[in-house]
Amino acid sequence: MADAKPFAVPEGATGCLVLASGDVLWGRGFGAEGQAVGEVCFHTAMTGYQEIMTDPSFAGQIITFTFPHIGNVGANPDDIEADNPHALGMIVREDVTEPSNFRSVERLDDWMKRHARVGLAGIDTRALTKRIRTGGAPNGVIAHAADGKFDVPLLLDMARAWPGLEGMDLAIAVTTEMDYGWEGGVWRLGFGYGAEGREDHRPHVVAIDYGSKRNIFRNLVKAGAKVSVVPATATFDQVMALKPDGIFLSNGPGDPAATGEYAVPVIQQLLETNIPLFGICLGHQLLGLAVGAQTTKMFQGHRGANHPVKRLSDGAVEITSMNHGFAVERDSLPANARETHVSLFDGSNAGLELTDRPAFSVQYHPEASPGPQDSFYLFERFVGGLGVS
Repeated sequence: MADAKPFAVPEGATGCLVLASGDVLWGRGFGAEGQAVGEVCFHTAMTGYQEIMTDPSFAGQIITFTFPHIGNVGANPDDIEADNPHALGMIVREDVTEPSNFRSVERLDDWMKRHARVGLAGIDTRALTKRIRTGGAPNGVIAHAADGKFDVPLLLDMARAWPGLEGMDLAIAVTTEMDYGWEGGVWRLGFGYGAEGREDHRPHVVAIDYGSKRNIFRNLVKAGAKVSVVPATATFDQVMALKPDGIFLSNGPGDPAATGEYAVPVIQQLLETNIPLFGICLGHQLLGLAVGAQTTKMFQGHRGANHPVKRLSDGAVEITSMNHGFAVERDSLPANARETHVSLFDGSNAGLELTDRPAFSVQYHPEASPGPQDSFYLFERFVGGLGVS
């Protein structure tokens, strides 16, 4: 990927990606005008772009979609994991076309504008993905100006000044501000998200929200739980006041070590109660930290809906949805933490369970959205093992 002079704007260019290295990639902007700075990553899912863009775990990131045709099924109010997008912007190969899907209610371009998110089309996403795979996820600025006027030196300064995700607590910015009860069930064609109720006879799961996806709660409800959600900063006493039968640690963005400053002491107290605990993604990393393991920033991270994971108990392979840039170091796991799953892409840790506590976690997203449903059984395993207080 050749360097481009920061002042040489190609004719017809209305968007660009300026990397901290000094490279400038020119293309056609869509969605909102403006700019955003963050980590540039890639995602291998073929569809589900609304679910990906609204996943709070993508806070601070600009997503390069490896599938070339993004936007061709439009946008709708159902395929979201949060009220607003948390990813900063998207980079795609082909121009966004008119939607062709019976569930579409608006064009992706209009949805991006409405949510103040920048899009960039016409980029060689294969070359950019290869760059990320070999050089790591770079810092960059995505920008869109309909008049084709860009202050590239300023954008370059922004990219170089951005500190990166390491050491950054982003869960605090995306968590809920107050406790609430979750009632929605999973989506069904022709019915949407039906309310499943909150009957008292259901086991009560208290979910700590570090940046949760809604489909996690839907699957907990489908598995038979009553779900209450509390903020990432909830104290041990606040969680216990809800009388949980089970504790859930959600996914979320940022550096687990930074979020762990306030989350780990609470998790350690919760483990002492012997209440069953289940963690996903960031929740997996925080559980690891709580028992004395270490987490590190990954070179390129795992982001996609086709990641093979080996279940060590029986050798079965699950195709999973992943989105993480940090990982638990297996060599740092204490004696009471047993590795349960391994990524078949790079051999990194993808799951653990404690041998002296009813607690387990996985690095991937068993709720899918988007992605395969191979791992739905984990919700049934967790909820099925809970009593009713």
